[in-house]
Amino acid sequence: MTASATTPDRSLLRRAWDMLEEGPALTTDLAREVLGLDGHPGAAAAAVFALLGRDRRFHVDGDGRWSLRGGAAARAPGTPLSRLSYAVVDVETTGGSYEAGHRITEVAVVEVRRGAVTDSFHTLVHPGRPVWSSTERLTGITDAMLAAAPTFDEVAEEVFRRLAGRVFVAHNAGFDWGWVRAQLCDALGDAPEVKRLCTISLTRRLAPELRYRNLDALADHFRIPIQERHRAHGDALATARILLRLLDRAASLGVGDLHALKRYRPRKRDRRQRDLFVDAGLPPSFRPRL
Repeated sequence: MTASATTPDRSLLRRAWDMLEEGPALTTDLAREVLGLDGHPGAAAAAVFALLGRDRRFHVDGDGRWSLRGGAAARAPGTPLSRLSYAVVDVETTGGSYEAGHRITEVAVVEVRRGAVTDSFHTLVHPGRPVWSSTERLTGITDAMLAAAPTFDEVAEEVFRRLAGRVFVAHNAGFDWGWVRAQLCDALGDAPEVKRLCTISLTRRLAPELRYRNLDALADHFRIPIQERHRAHGDALATARILLRLLDRAASLGVGDLHALKRYRPRKRDRRQRDLFVDAGLPPSFRPRL
């Protein structure tokens, strides 16, 4: 069996899409034209099903003929997950709600690109108010540590720059995005338009066998050490490494782009436990910080 090299600017998923836009095609034809496989038909068919079989945009009938589900109205594959840039974020706060005047005390942004952690930024932030004692005990961040730290206004442009054009990722992304967006809008009058991923949600879909999805449980499962737990940089770096493991799993399941990733759901027999937050029916403001 021989395989042709993939052109660098077109993913295999997009090549399959372009071929099927011209009309239905047999598995053997897709294997040959998209994957460059012209040997053992069983192995070629397995490779095609690995690429397209779990993507709901593609349909195969009983005769092994593939087509686009939804025809011309279907969404074309986007940038492959492996080629996207991700900004993995974690924030610590003074402890209460933004509406009650609480603010960020620490922010970290870890960049993930092409399967690796490539850069990071983190800083303490002077919040302009005291840190709750319970939060101080959890994070170790004290008012004295924050006394000489920059305000969020002073770091807002750097945070904005590191988020713009990247997929925003966090463990419990609604929490971190809510804080970052609010303080960016206060400081700059705007926040970047970003697509968002939550590693809790990703774990629920890509690793449904895991019963617990808090950061400690995932780090333990993937054997990822966390340096300075409940500090922004330590938690963001661990989350970035967890993201890489989850993206590897997505690739093994044939999930090729962000649209497919957000739509992917495990088969019923693979589900072990639904998300605890959803099951509890709690609004976001009452969900615990993980």
